[in-house]
Amino acid sequence: MRLTNNELLKAVRLALYAGTTAVVGLSSTAVFAQDEDSTERLDTIVVTGSNIRRVDMETANPIITIDRAQIQKSGKLTVGQLVQDLPAIAGQATNPQVNNGGGTGASGVSLRGLGTNRTLILIDGQRVISGDVNQIPANVIERIDVLLDGASSTYGSDAIAGVVNFIMRKDYQGAEFSFDYGISDRDDGERTGASFTFGQSTDRGSVVAGISYNKFDEVPAGNREFSASALYLYGGEVIAAGSSRVPTGRVFLPNSPNADGVNLREFYGCSSVTRIAGTDGTSLDNYRCYTGADAYNFQPLNVILTPQERTNVFALANYKLTDNVEAYLKTFVSRTSSASLIAPYPLDSLGNGITTSIDNVYNPFGLNFGPGFTNLTARLTGTGQRINQLDTQVSQFIGGLRGNFGDTSWRWDLNANYGHFTQDSYTTGYLNFSQLRDALGPSMLVNGVPTCVSEAGNAATAIAGCVPLNIFEQDDPIATGVFLSAQSAPFQNFLATSREVTANANGEIFNLPAGPVSLAIGALYRKDYSNLLADSTIILNPQTGTCDLGTACTSPLTGNLSTKEVYAEVFAPILADVPFAHSLNLDVGLRYSKFNLAGNTTNSKIAVEWRPIEDLLIRGTVSEVFRAPNVSELFAGAASDAPPAQDPCFGYLPGQQQGIGACGPQTGATNIPATGIEEQANGQVNAIASGAVAAGFSLKPESGKSFDFGVVYDPSWLEGLSISVDTYRIYLNDTITGIDAQTVLNLCYADPNSPYCPFISRFEDGQIDTILEPTVNLGRLDTTGYDLGFSYRLPEFDMFGRNIGRFAVGLQATYIDEFDNSIPGAPRFSNAGEFSTLFGNFPRVRGTANVDWNMGPFEASWDMRYVGNVKARGADGALGSGAFLPIGAVTYHDFHFGYNAEPINTQFQIGIDNAFDKQPPLYYTGITVNANTDVRTYDTIGRFYWARATVKF
Repeated sequence: MRLTNNELLKAVRLALYAGTTAVVGLSSTAVFAQDEDSTERLDTIVVTGSNIRRVDMETANPIITIDRAQIQKSGKLTVGQLVQDLPAIAGQATNPQVNNGGGTGASGVSLRGLGTNRTLILIDGQRVISGDVNQIPANVIERIDVLLDGASSTYGSDAIAGVVNFIMRKDYQGAEFSFDYGISDRDDGERTGASFTFGQSTDRGSVVAGISYNKFDEVPAGNREFSASALYLYGGEVIAAGSSRVPTGRVFLPNSPNADGVNLREFYGCSSVTRIAGTDGTSLDNYRCYTGADAYNFQPLNVILTPQERTNVFALANYKLTDNVEAYLKTFVSRTSSASLIAPYPLDSLGNGITTSIDNVYNPFGLNFGPGFTNLTARLTGTGQRINQLDTQVSQFIGGLRGNFGDTSWRWDLNANYGHFTQDSYTTGYLNFSQLRDALGPSMLVNGVPTCVSEAGNAATAIAGCVPLNIFEQDDPIATGVFLSAQSAPFQNFLATSREVTANANGEIFNLPAGPVSLAIGALYRKDYSNLLADSTIILNPQTGTCDLGTACTSPLTGNLSTKEVYAEVFAPILADVPFAHSLNLDVGLRYSKFNLAGNTTNSKIAVEWRPIEDLLIRGTVSEVFRAPNVSELFAGAASDAPPAQDPCFGYLPGQQQGIGACGPQTGATNIPATGIEEQANGQVNAIASGAVAAGFSLKPESGKSFDFGVVYDPSWLEGLSISVDTYRIYLNDTITGIDAQTVLNLCYADPNSPYCPFISRFEDGQIDTILEPTVNLGRLDTTGYDLGFSYRLPEFDMFGRNIGRFAVGLQATYIDEFDNSIPGAPRFSNAGEFSTLFGNFPRVRGTANVDWNMGPFEASWDMRYVGNVKARGADGALGSGAFLPIGAVTYHDFHFGYNAEPINTQFQIGIDNAFDKQPPLYYTGITVNANTDVRTYDTIGRFYWARATVKF
């Protein structure tokens, strides 16, 4: 495709402008070259969000670009935090601050708050198997393109909220070594990192390869004031409390006589008791009434930054086999060692399915404890922290052939893409309760020695090798020894693979008066497979909801999904250089997808680019979006969970009509005394999470539409200025999501005939036994909002006769106008401006701003991150899930300074993140399980210092 001089001049000006634009999402890059006969000619490229090769990168697609300079000056060793700081992020994507329920060291991306499953991660436009962006080595990234628009017609399933496309470095010549060190203001959270990159290029090909290493130490929750204690909000009062599973135990008393004819509830004057510290627990006199002041503070043994150690190796190569055919290969291998660390095991006789015999020699109560009886809980401090050590390995291999069809504009590409993901986990701090069955059963004194027996009475026979367990004094050295002998370190292995073959071609098909019409066509086949292997001790028994290790349970998973797709996209320039239409372009895409387990679908897009004048772009895109359920959502086996939940049946009294069926036990009883369920009014419940198949739920795909309309203004009269405003709307039907325990309880309480009521199982006294948390089609989701971008690169100027360098300022912001979920049988759930346990954090306004300066070898930057105010739904345990806690806005300030020592080819950088040590707002333990705050949104570390040196050869 030959270009006129005006077109060439425009493209070169765009490229020069892009190089001087602050990276706040408005920058773009044009690639230009010379063809073999030295005639000036622009090279076309494929832009994120389209399959068409074009010159312009400023298209109908709203794209935020983070270039290499931005990555380096951020001081981040991994790119996860950098991407998660974008204003378009919301919801509850994981990150290394997530401990309870995390510990993988991973960072996910949840664009528009639609979840990581609806945000597609790419490397050079091709899918990767892992959604953890921390496993992509930062030292090989040229730039990151973040597409904020539905792209199912371009990339297929999962690209509902948008795409994060990592563009790799190419044609790199030389070598560089970088070393990084950082530590928090409180002398913890130490991090170290190093990377090495080298490259070689010739006229026939190039190779870029390297390695990176980074390590982060954990930060104990007890090292920060906001997370040192388990804080609860109850009736407007903040209470430093904790778990009712306490080291001195908690014994629940029935309102009926024991074996000796004593009503223990009347004897003590309360419904539950705990052992008096320093006593042996074998006498009724050694117990007193349990109060909230006895609660166990589990926070100091948690962490607010999980430990992780990561190594990434990569190699990218391309070689021209002929003048028209080129071979290429991209290889990425990552290994991450990480861990989650939480408080010692909370024993629960009912939840763990264990029975302490009335005839146990240490049992002074004349009662059986366990399923079918009353409850006994304890905190097994003698067994130490529960630690889940994870080893994650990810490999991605992309290779193929590409070339031209002779001396035409048509180009072709045939490639294979293989991804391999494995994760091994070893868990300590859990017990094999099946090994304690005899120790908790009948026992008696034989010659003054406690002895396990087969049954009580004269027919009792001793059980060889069994030592009776004093569960009432679990921190006694003898009891601790028995517990430790039953400790197990179960092993799990999760394997996932993805195989994909793609063939595509694109080029010009004919000319219109405004320019050539381009066509892109392609086809692919993909097969996804996953398999989970687990130690037999942690395989969940679906009848009891427990396993040999109590609640650390899981189930095997095996599944296959296959996908066949064909697609086409046409780009047509309608008008050019006419009044009120400097250019008018139309882009139409169509994709047909066939899934072996989700039927077939056809998704299309229509995009319009209109420049009434050269400086003003008006753009709009309407796309159909679609997501098929993945292997895990379908086939994930049942696994135990202990989510926070407030039982809406708390305080239910006989005679009340609301929720009678929802609050009754499975036996059909309807009158539940309030005392029977008050223990679970504001705490954790036993739950079983699973895929849809395990719960007998028929899962359908989700589909909808994405709309984006906006304007971009790049005034030629003020070089370096760019302004963009976009509005978006996305709606989805039959949303696929894992339903949480709180939502199940709320939906069933609102409608006792709800299809979710069978997910709840209660004991006779009204306490919750187990709640199922399967993956379901929950309803409809609607979200709308606005994006604002501003950047201005000031020209160099003097002050007081001295040159003070160049400044650049930028702003990027997102406003969420609506984020509503409609669930059948429940009121419309509006999440905009709110935090909820089900959907996460949705501040209406999030933004970033930056001021950059450079002068010769010196550079500096000031970056600001703003998270707007929200209302935390259900934070006050006394007011229920309909109450809101106002949470104020938070602003973080990061400073960076750099110096390039040219004589020694070394760049030095220092920085301070969260310079003013802004602490996260309190959400309280009642609605979070990590650190009294939303660790997925706010910085938990505080002021952090870092330094880096990079040497180039």
